[in-house]
Amino acid sequence: MEFQSNVIGSQPQVTVTQYTVSSGLSEWSSNVCDCCEDCGICLCATFVPCILACKVAQDNGDSCCVACLPGAMIALRTSIRSRYHISGSVCDDWIVMACLPLCGLCQMAREQKMRG
Repeated sequence: MEFQSNVIGSQPQVTVTQYTVSSGLSEWSSNVCDCCEDCGICLCATFVPCILACKVAQDNGDSCCVACLPGAMIALRTSIRSRYHISGSVCDDWIVMACLPLCGLCQMAREQKMRG
């Protein structure tokens, strides 16, 4: 009679795999204070900001009237950030549009122009 041996010849090996999780978020293509990077956008924001705000809103698929509504430019900035997968928060958007509204408007217009 033969005996079968149940002796384990090797132990199972553990393999550790590292994964890098990318958030998929990018940054703005230009800084909020880089207003002079595009002179046309800068001049438009300086002398007729309502026209530039209307164009930015329309290019985002929103009504031109968005530029006239209180707080709507914050929402527009958040929407553009979301559309282009730009990192940041609603709080960041509020700070930029409350403290540097024309610079924020220029940044949004430059972003749309660069990605459009």
